[in-house]
Parts: sequence; C-alpha cells; structure tokens
Amino acid sequence: MSDATGQSGFGLERLLPFACVAAAVVLFASELMTTFEFIPPGGEALADQSAGDRHSYAQIVLAVAAVVAMFIAISAGSKPAAMAVAACGVIALLIFLLLDLPDANNIGTLDDPRQSFFEAEAVPQEGFWLGLLGALGLALSGSALATLTSEQLTALRPGGGRKPKPSPEPKDRRKRAAERAERREAEAESSQTGAKSEPG
Repeated sequence: MSDATGQSGFGLERLLPFACVAAAVVLFASELMTTFEFIPPGGEALADQSAGDRHSYAQIVLAVAAVVAMFIAISAGSKPAAMAVAACGVIALLIFLLLDLPDANNIGTLDDPRQSFFEAEAVPQEGFWLGLLGALGLALSGSALATLTSEQLTALRPGGGRKPKPSPEPKDRRKRAAERAERREAEAESSQTGAKSEPG
C-alpha cells in the first residue's frame, strides 16, 4: 500500500512543472487582454482598460520569471529557485486582489475629459478572469513546488524518475581463478580416465 501511495504521489508531483508553465502562460496572456469595460447603465461600453495599462505589464515579468525559476529549480535541484516560483505566484495574486478585484463592478465617473459626465460600471472582461486563474494557479502550483526536496526537484527532470539499470558486478578474481582451476582439474581427470580406458 505504501509503495502504491508513493508512486501515485510522485506521479502528481511530476505534473507540477506543467501546472506552473500553464498558469504562467495564462497570466502572461491575461496581461495583453482587456480587464474592464466601462458601461453606463443601460448603455454600451464607453471605454475599456487593458491589464497591461493597469499593472504596467508587471504580470508578464512575473510570469516569465516564474518559468525561468522553475527550470532552474528542476535542472539544479534548487529549493531557493522553487521558492522563487511560489513568490512570483503570490505577488501576482496580490496584484490581482489589491488592484483589480476592488474595482470590479464599481460605478464611477470616467477619467476621460470626453466622457466626464457619464457614470459607468467597470465590468470585468476576459483579462480579469484569466488574470485570476493564472495568478491563483501559479501561486498554488509554485507553493507546491517549493515544498519538494532537492532530490524530488531533480527527479522532475525528463527521465529523472527512471531508476538506472544496475550494472552487472564484475566477478571476483579469486572466484574466476578457482573456476579455471576446477576446469583444468576436470580436463586432467577426463584425460587420465581416457588414457586408462585405452587397451595396453
């Protein structure tokens, strides 16, 4: 039972690098999308705001840094690098919680001279939801990666989980010498027996 549990646990651990990369890709993509559309009551969208404008593309930097740190963690078995992945995810999640979430569905006057008399609601768009998914996924998968030991991180490399085939141990010299001596004795005995059996 313990072996089966260990194998299943190790299988789940091997998915962590893929989860980190997928979350980082989603976070990267969200920064290039629209976070909010400003829509007045009963009207059409007056303006929109991209995630990059809101965060100065900080989420892209965090996504790239997380992927780089993850590869370092796996290739070198570095726990500090794995912790850096978790830190990138936590920071990305804090940016979302502190900057984006409070503005969702808020109603206020647009900061635009052309639309200054319109009150509009900040309606979340695809960038908002993908930002939440990417930041949360990176924080969770990065935190899980940071709990692994150096040996477990190294084992996540391609082929790292395979056990090397045991090399055949060389035979002891004395043993081989004894086998050769036994062969010689057997050959000598068989030759002597053959000589005695020949008619005189």
